Amino acid sequence: MNKKSFWYRAYDLYADGFRNMTWGKTLWAIILIKVFIIFFVLKLFFFPNFLKQNAGKGGEADYVTNEFTERALGK
Repeated sequence: MNKKSFWYRAYDLYADGFRNMTWGKTLWAIILIKVFIIFFVLKLFFFPNFLKQNAGKGGEADYVTNEFTERALGK
């Protein structure tokens, strides 16, 4: 790869930055752990699959359409 290309310089900048981090590596680890907790653990325990519970298999689109129209018309 040409060392003067944009992509090489951008990669070199980030690689060198991550290589020379001291506190940054710890902070990135904390961030990744938090993201894992938010997206996987909380979804697993606190956000059930509402559509799967209320609509039959293959009838998800009809369920959503009916809910939208009923709520829009105020029924």
